[in-house]
Amino acid sequence: MFIAMSLILLVIGTVVGWFFNSMWYGLLIMLALSVLMMVYSYFFSKSSALRANRVRLVTQAEEPRLWKIVASVAEKAGCPMPEVGVTEDAFPNAFATGRSPKDAAVVATRGLLRMLPDDELEGVIAHEMSHVRNRDILVMSVAATMAAVISYLARMATWMALFSGGGDNRNNGAILVLAIILDVTLPIAAILVQLGVSRSREYLADETGARITGNPRALARALARIEGGPDADYDQPTYAPLWIKNPDSKKQSLTSRLFRTHPPTEDRIARLNRMADEMEGGRTSGYPVWE
Repeated sequence: MFIAMSLILLVIGTVVGWFFNSMWYGLLIMLALSVLMMVYSYFFSKSSALRANRVRLVTQAEEPRLWKIVASVAEKAGCPMPEVGVTEDAFPNAFATGRSPKDAAVVATRGLLRMLPDDELEGVIAHEMSHVRNRDILVMSVAATMAAVISYLARMATWMALFSGGGDNRNNGAILVLAIILDVTLPIAAILVQLGVSRSREYLADETGARITGNPRALARALARIEGGPDADYDQPTYAPLWIKNPDSKKQSLTSRLFRTHPPTEDRIARLNRMADEMEGGRTSGYPVWE
């Protein structure tokens, strides 16, 4: 979603800059729109995600098992009790949303509830609570805004090189070539950095979630089951990065895998098993401490 919005902002900024014959106007407009996008995503991301994924918020009486596990994880994490939601999707998955621990929702699919035993479900819920506790929505909003700004600055440099006159022709040609190279490479680099941030937050959520429960192997087993679960018929790719595993990952092309938002599941499992080995051996350095 943020990548698409960044590209839209880039187009808007370029058109505005062309209309006013000044890239600085375009930059100011794009910066203003970027800030508005970040504010909107921060305050309204939860309601948008719940609505788009057809989430039904449930009570303790309706889903006592899930509610009990969420309450237990929230207590261990020192977080307020979030809203609890369920989707009737058959594929096993879960996500969390909310701008802070006081404004959070944790969602599980029906397929996940049917597939996982309690200890593995607890590991998944702890992973999702970690995203909320770490304020990952704010982090990713800022990363997306920065990617949009970098892309526009690269485009502005190209336009300035194209329409600037005077000077040595050879120097102008070299500057133009350099500007075009930057115009192509900088936006890609910015997106790769943004996706790298997303993947690093997934690793962090795995590790902090495992520390909440004290059982990294349970989350590792859950990820293995989810990876081997049924394919998702998922029609909301905009929100795919929210889930503990991208629902569209089995359909991705080589290019999509390069730009994926989640680390490879096998890498996540290996890291969790190493974490378990170190915890069992009394060595905990290198992993985040839950405070």
